[in-house]
Amino acid sequence: MTEFSLALNEDQIQIRDWVHEFAKDVVRPNAEEWDEREEFPWPIVEEAAKIGLYSIDFMSNAIMNDSTGLTLPIALEELFWGDAGIGLAIFGSGLAAAGIMGNATPEQIIEWVPQCYGTADKVQLGAFCVSEPDAGSDVSSLRTRAVYDEAKDEWVLNGTKAWITNGGIADIHVVVAAVDPELKGRGQASFVVPPNTPGLSMGQKYKKHGIRASHTAEVVLDDVRVPGHCLLGGKEKLDEKLARAREALAKPAKESSGKQPAMATFEATRPAVGAQAIGIARAAYEYALQYAGERHAFGKPIIKNQSIAFMLADMATEIDAARLLVWRAAWLARNGTYVNAEGSMSKLKAGRVAVWATERAIQILGGYGYVREYPVERFHRDAKIYDIFEGTEQIQQLVIARAISGLRIE
Repeated sequence: MTEFSLALNEDQIQIRDWVHEFAKDVVRPNAEEWDEREEFPWPIVEEAAKIGLYSIDFMSNAIMNDSTGLTLPIALEELFWGDAGIGLAIFGSGLAAAGIMGNATPEQIIEWVPQCYGTADKVQLGAFCVSEPDAGSDVSSLRTRAVYDEAKDEWVLNGTKAWITNGGIADIHVVVAAVDPELKGRGQASFVVPPNTPGLSMGQKYKKHGIRASHTAEVVLDDVRVPGHCLLGGKEKLDEKLARAREALAKPAKESSGKQPAMATFEATRPAVGAQAIGIARAAYEYALQYAGERHAFGKPIIKNQSIAFMLADMATEIDAARLLVWRAAWLARNGTYVNAEGSMSKLKAGRVAVWATERAIQILGGYGYVREYPVERFHRDAKIYDIFEGTEQIQQLVIARAISGLRIE
């Protein structure tokens, strides 16, 4: 087991600086344009692919070949410091890849994960499809159904997914569906829908408050047929899981076994999501700090007023505290296991800090902070989603409360 350390190694420092330069030179200069256009920033993602940032190789090295677990959070913080909408466009496929890696066989990982990214010459996208119009935080109540056609060895998927990053424009869609609705979360499975599969289409594209450069839409599944080998983990493993779940349902006193496919993915990605939020918070803090040093009122820089200086001091402190929780969670995810829902703690804290810090930045800029000529209003709009997606603030509190109490808190 790698010892936990806050000292970055040489490779991590190089990656941090490399991503930061890309964020500074390519992402930031284009952030306002793509936020206003509310379109997927294909040219920026293609630039990221050319340098190897958007690639399966980078993700593999950052995740599988990093014993500390810190490389990916470090890279994400820098990229989202540049812009959250473009950052999510670049790293949105990672959620689909995580959904595959968390549930698939080694052979399926080799087959499908590279197709979530494509190549530098032909960029492809992945989408992870869990949420539904009537099932957001309550992933155990999914209505999307998967029915097995034994004669053809095919699965038939029907339903509508909501709030899907890259939904409808992705090449690979990873869909979580109910196989046995009576078992709720324990009766679900994940499926890969290959490119150009008939029956999958994009529903409405959402016009969002923030992260506007990231494509978010409904995904409609109308008698979508996928081959049996597209069931992640395979049918034998699914049948065994369902049998255990049915046995547990018949004997409530017996502890159930098996994990929900969606929750397994979210557990793995929460520190990464927290790192994104920290990048936004840091961008707002740094902009406000510079502004406070340059803006004069009553004959002196406004940072010389305690009311401003103390806000900045609190911002710096809270951002550091959130980063430490994210790094601890990322290390635990790679080197051991969560004891008291540390992944949820990191995401909860980072989301709160991002919203609070960006609001403080607007306050420091005053009226200028409220207009689009200055970026802090965009930072604030982008930050709010981190209290909502991949588990709301309240869901994180629920997960933490259950972990620390050992009780089934509702």
